[in-house]
Amino acid sequence: MKHVVFMFEVHQPYRLSRNIRGTLSELTARKGKITAEDLERVYFDDELNRRIFERVSKRCYLPANNVIRDMVEFFKDSGKPFKVSYSLSGVLLEQAEKWYPEVIESFRSLAKTGMVEFLDQTYYHSLAFLFAEEELLEQVREHREALRKHLGVEPTAVENTEFTYNNYLACLFDKLGYKVILTEGVERVLGWRSPNYLYKAKGCNIRVLMRNYRLSDDIGFRFGARWWSEYPLTADKYSAWLSATPGEVILVAIDYETFGEHFPAETGIFEFLRWLPGEILKWGNLVTSTPSEVAERLTPRDEVDVPVESTISWADLERDLSAWIGNFMQNNAFTRMKDLWLQIKAVRDRGLERLWKLLSISDHYYYMSTKGGGPGDVHSYFSPYGSPFEAYMFFSEALGDLETRTLLRLESDETARLRYAWMKDVPREKVFAFYRAPGQPLGRYAWNMFSFINALREVPLESVLFHQERGDFASWVEYIVGDHELAERLRRVGTGGSEEVRSRILEVIERRRAEIFG
Repeated sequence: MKHVVFMFEVHQPYRLSRNIRGTLSELTARKGKITAEDLERVYFDDELNRRIFERVSKRCYLPANNVIRDMVEFFKDSGKPFKVSYSLSGVLLEQAEKWYPEVIESFRSLAKTGMVEFLDQTYYHSLAFLFAEEELLEQVREHREALRKHLGVEPTAVENTEFTYNNYLACLFDKLGYKVILTEGVERVLGWRSPNYLYKAKGCNIRVLMRNYRLSDDIGFRFGARWWSEYPLTADKYSAWLSATPGEVILVAIDYETFGEHFPAETGIFEFLRWLPGEILKWGNLVTSTPSEVAERLTPRDEVDVPVESTISWADLERDLSAWIGNFMQNNAFTRMKDLWLQIKAVRDRGLERLWKLLSISDHYYYMSTKGGGPGDVHSYFSPYGSPFEAYMFFSEALGDLETRTLLRLESDETARLRYAWMKDVPREKVFAFYRAPGQPLGRYAWNMFSFINALREVPLESVLFHQERGDFASWVEYIVGDHELAERLRRVGTGGSEEVRSRILEVIERRRAEIFG
């Protein structure tokens, strides 16, 4: 029996305002003190976001959910029930809660059928893993809480934003307890193998379900294409393709807005969706399943190996990260956001942190893409801006304002400044290099205070004694890190010839860390 897994991506971003500077000036003149909630209304175009959300809800979410629910209920008591899965972003759910609560109720009714699986992802549909593991985990936890609150579900399957995937991500989600992770069936990863089998991740046991992008794109991109040799696509034709496709599982994953938004109802897209379950279930070799069911029922055929430097996604022809960090504008935005993340964590202001998270939404960077050809057309279709340069300009205005406000907070709060000093990486030429003796480097380095602490615990005692006698630890902490108080305490530790010196140094540093971080 061949398993057909339908996964629908459901996401709407918060689009940036086109008049951030002007609105900010007016608000400052009128109110004086501006809150983070005020800034959110300044940075983002609420009217545009509400209008788009309401339109897509009417054209896609509600009618498509109604069709899916009807088909699920119709086949529920048959020998071959119809099942689907969804990945809803957290920002999609909060927009629905604000502007169209019926959408949440509609998804909740699907959850109650027991035939629909909801996947975890990052709350802000962001590439949080490019900033910090801590941020990724935080956004996944926030998303999990949102699904529990709105839909009453506990996901066991996960996808990282835009199907981004590598070994590190897979094993991280494995440690979090997920059964299966979804990603793209990329040829350079699979080689001679087919995406139509279950795999496992390299280095851990999480199952990997890979998208059949050709069959997915037949619906998601080519359904309404009159130039296509297979136009019109009908439910019986598509189900015949599924039946004839070799393999054990076929993952068909598409943007949910395909139904009614990208392809309006007049194209027949809803009739296709309504007839598809019945046509699939007519075939004796096909059943529809959820990702977690496939992970439980099938045995992995092999493992997939995707190193971090070869991270894959489902975006564009390259199927890598170039849709978001492929040009100087995108790279500049990511670099600034990464440094700002540390500063905001140091300040510990939930309002500023919320603004940063909203700016981490992957769509902002997607709009900055300067690719040409087919991928460029797709980027332009989704962008609310006239050009990628305009998208970068509006993003830079919001980010620049947030950077300035965060920097002012750091300058006015000595404890926050010290937190940032401890967390940030020093320039490469200023890392602390551990030596056993003059001319005998250990090849061990510290680039911030936390890596410094770890190294102190692990390097040989003679290295600790060598540097303490020379005053190297205190000098690096004072002149490179900038913590003068800790430097003085380290000097007072003194020297000696036993492990007690290491213990005293670590005790002094840990006490200082408690003072700064609480």
